Amino acid sequence: MLLSILYYHALYIQPLFDSVPLDHRVQSPTLITVKTSSLLLKTIRTGGDRNLAYVVADASSATAMIIDPSFSPRSVVEAAEDLRLKVRYVFCTHGHIDHTNGNDSIRRLLGIDPLLFRDTDPVTGKQILHRSRLPLGNLTIEVLHTPGHTDDSMCFRIGDAVFTGDTLFVGKIGGTGFGRDALAEYESLHRELMTLPDDVRVFPGHDYGLTPTSTIGHERRTNPFLLRPDFESFVQLKRTWTQYKLDHGIA
Repeated sequence: MLLSILYYHALYIQPLFDSVPLDHRVQSPTLITVKTSSLLLKTIRTGGDRNLAYVVADASSATAMIIDPSFSPRSVVEAAEDLRLKVRYVFCTHGHIDHTNGNDSIRRLLGIDPLLFRDTDPVTGKQILHRSRLPLGNLTIEVLHTPGHTDDSMCFRIGDAVFTGDTLFVGKIGGTGFGRDALAEYESLHRELMTLPDDVRVFPGHDYGLTPTSTIGHERRTNPFLLRPDFESFVQLKRTWTQYKLDHGIA
């Protein structure tokens, strides 16, 4: 399982980011703190393969959720504490070990069970399914089931932000094979994410692009996988990704 995860990452998402000078890439663990209207967001580098975790909160109520606290769950909890937030949920965007290896630790730190797709939130009694909606203070979390990279992959839409896990990266997408899982990913990308407004901000599960974040509009216009006109050419790009990178100067 772990070898297949690393293979998928290396094959499809070798980043353009590698061309950025090293001193521009090595930063403090906290990347961004953003507040827009009632949405408060902190992004944390947790280690692994440039994994990103998120603390997302309704600023008006100081109610927060944590997304993908792998590798360094304590730093994610401390980020929430620094902002004086009360963590209400912990979510993992999918079940791969590089997104779930902090679950036992964060369970001990917060007394909260991390939720994956099809789990049931013990407080609201709601099962985590496609289009499930959960309260986050005065905000709403909308769950988007986006199978492909894994069968249980999901994204979270909150206000003008979408947290895409390993479904969509900046300039890349999550790894799959070339059959049923690739078709599921193609449909997830176009039916669930590319139907969002252009100004929705994209926060991926790994810092694999030239920038840590993007927007739906930017990805729609520039992501080579999203520019393929049909599923056949989408899969063909997956098959020829190594040569495509060489042809387009992608390290």
